[in-house]
Amino acid sequence: MPKRDKAVSPQHPPTTEAPEPATAAPVPHKDATGSASLKDATGSASLKDATGSASLKDATGSASLKDAMATGGPSQRPSSGAASVAAEIVAGTAAQGLDHYVRGLYDAKESVWTQSARVVEEVVNQKPELAAPYIEKLCGLLLSDKARVAQCAAHALPVLAKVAPAKVAKHLKTLQGAFNQASDTGKDGLVRTFVALCLASVIYQKRLIDVFEQALREADAKTLPRWVELILPALKGEPYAQARAVAEQRMSAPELARPVAQRIADALGLKLRAVTR
Repeated sequence: MPKRDKAVSPQHPPTTEAPEPATAAPVPHKDATGSASLKDATGSASLKDATGSASLKDATGSASLKDAMATGGPSQRPSSGAASVAAEIVAGTAAQGLDHYVRGLYDAKESVWTQSARVVEEVVNQKPELAAPYIEKLCGLLLSDKARVAQCAAHALPVLAKVAPAKVAKHLKTLQGAFNQASDTGKDGLVRTFVALCLASVIYQKRLIDVFEQALREADAKTLPRWVELILPALKGEPYAQARAVAEQRMSAPELARPVAQRIADALGLKLRAVTR
């Protein structure tokens, strides 16, 4: 077969400059974050062309807390991000105020009420006065069938009873009536709330002694010593004597483990009898 001369493309006339190696791959351009831009990595495609129509936010999969709350999807923030959101609410720079997260406690989606509970708790930790307008709602949420929501209310109300006792006391009858129906977490929150009210003013002691006695009588062995340590120092006079009598009775019960009884005795300033063999 006759040897053919090498054809030269009319669009690319020969040049004396050395051509680039045919195998050289385009080098992606890196931005300030160290990641290659999609255009450089693909040669010519824009981000919109490469993804079809998605924005950078959609392409990376990140979502703001606001969007997660609005759609009911799981938040992209880690749980520790609740403190940052609360700080923004306290500073007045948050996209959504505290009311948004209180309403989220009633949401049907677990991801929403869980994140809302975290944020509400953090706001109470940082500036509890901001939660004072929601005391009535929090009183009702103590009986929520959502354990995380009830825990949020149980965390918030004792703190609010310290900073705004009169506002919490307006709902005292509701709180007293909730004790029998509350979960263990809710009951613990109620006891701490009632203790805070008694420390704020002696006028609440006689109104709450019945609940305190019931709490001490019904508490399990794990909870009893802590409640004795909380309740007794908050009482004076006759209410103190009544609560102390219940505590002493529980301490002397033979079924109570000795370490538990010893802790109660220490709280009461008593010497526990030696075990007779």
